Amino acid sequence: MLPTRSRIRRAAAPILAGAVAAGCVVAGPAAALPVRTAIVDAPVEVVADGAALTISPVGTYETGVFDESAAEIVASYDGRLYVVNAQAGLVDVIDAKKPGKPKKVGEVDGGGIANSVAVRADGLGVVAIEDGDDKTAPGRLVFFDATKKKARVLGSVVVGALPDMVAISDDGTRAVVANEGEPADDFSSDPEGSVSVVDLPDAVAAAAQGDVRTADFHEFEAGGSKTLPDGVRVFGPAPDANLPVSRNLEPEYVALDGDTAYVALQEANAIAVVDLAAASVDEILPLGFVDRSEPGHGLDPSDRDPQGAPTFDIRTFDGLKGMYQPDGLVAYAAGGETFLVSANEGDAREWGDYEEPARVKDLGDDGLPPICDASPAAAYTGDADLGRLNVSTAMGLSEDGSCYEELYAFGARSFSIWTTDGELVFDSGEDFERITHEAAPDFFNSNHSESNLEGRSDDKGPEPESLAIGEVDGRTYAFIGLERVGGVMVYDITVPAASSFVTYLNNRDFSVSVEDDGVELLSAAGDLGPEGLAFIPAEASPTGRPMLAVANEVSGTTTLYAIEATP
Repeated sequence: MLPTRSRIRRAAAPILAGAVAAGCVVAGPAAALPVRTAIVDAPVEVVADGAALTISPVGTYETGVFDESAAEIVASYDGRLYVVNAQAGLVDVIDAKKPGKPKKVGEVDGGGIANSVAVRADGLGVVAIEDGDDKTAPGRLVFFDATKKKARVLGSVVVGALPDMVAISDDGTRAVVANEGEPADDFSSDPEGSVSVVDLPDAVAAAAQGDVRTADFHEFEAGGSKTLPDGVRVFGPAPDANLPVSRNLEPEYVALDGDTAYVALQEANAIAVVDLAAASVDEILPLGFVDRSEPGHGLDPSDRDPQGAPTFDIRTFDGLKGMYQPDGLVAYAAGGETFLVSANEGDAREWGDYEEPARVKDLGDDGLPPICDASPAAAYTGDADLGRLNVSTAMGLSEDGSCYEELYAFGARSFSIWTTDGELVFDSGEDFERITHEAAPDFFNSNHSESNLEGRSDDKGPEPESLAIGEVDGRTYAFIGLERVGGVMVYDITVPAASSFVTYLNNRDFSVSVEDDGVELLSAAGDLGPEGLAFIPAEASPTGRPMLAVANEVSGTTTLYAIEATP
């Protein structure tokens, strides 16, 4: 176990005030009660011995919207937060100059579904907009002026289908957008995934359509000049029975390093390397797999343990592997070399009638091949072992397709550090499950919309979703959000191969289960479902000290955290 000192602080019984911020509705007697914010009385916290910093929540903006993605991605500029509110199809502009009392002061309406936002150092803002009527249609980048008191839309350009994440290069010359190109929900159509590179003007102004170039994956298809490496997952059905690589690869997240973009291909368990000057995909790096038989890489795969009740039980299993499948991806420099940091959430393909996941105990039923008799995994099909775990039906089959030789679970339940060649340097292994259990043992692997014990053990555990990187007192830290159980993990990654846990804090009151107790208790529950994080360096912070902003899609809250060095 990691050396930690834990402060497990239980919240007092909530005194509800109904609504507390813009977007909440106050009704009846609750309006007369004292105002309560979404900062819980006693956040759950675990701190490593010798930790050099701590984080603590100081203020929250609440939309009052539950489980509708009302706070997804957050960017910071000049004392304001720009938060993607997918539920409203907008970017909310929040004044954070008083971090303890953030308030909404405006919005950016891009005329569609907002998916991501970034702001350049001079105030040029960019929003990735999905077509509101047809997600398979081309999307747009909408530009706005963040220097104005009221953010002003400047124009837009057309990019690929379903632009999911946009990033701006450090020198401010380019915006790079991952066009996910997901199929229609009924699988009637499936657009190509791509990466658009947009040359930005020097001034705070919109780019022109002629400034847009798009990198695609055509050269990795049959007859192309590049070979798709083994281990890159291209599989499943297609609307017209044709499965080109460019339809199957769905860019998810962009990390930038000079003239190169590294783009997470989550479902494919790979990273695309994009030459920005040429707007071309140079190579695709398969990430490989976690061997769940190795010490330090176990997991708790069941929500029904030996006595039939949920029990904390991390174990290793022969014949089981995990796919990293990162969502969030960030580049940073250490020792003169660039490294990539990934939050290994995991994701399956489920479109139309096609469903990739199946529980281990269901293999061999409903037309699925069984586990091979000779596979070591065949000994673990009971509910208390791997029987409840969701695994890929597209991976691990024998050469003749008659049975599963190995099992592959979704996501690694960890974060990892990689070289830019795709070599694994560090992985947090089973840390996240062990630390979150120490923090709140009665709610280990809880879901976000409701408080429960082991509600997510049989799927992807705590689900590390996204991350931010920042420097504090000469050390580099990764801040990783856990989508399901909630909270932020902090690791010192100054020396990549020797990265170490620092602290974990979860601004959540598990005694409140919104899905069970009702949305009127949303404020009392705290933060649910962290989706996007932004590190605010001291020189850009309203307090003069570094801060962290976290957008939480289930609670619809955006919370500011103070980052404090410890003696």
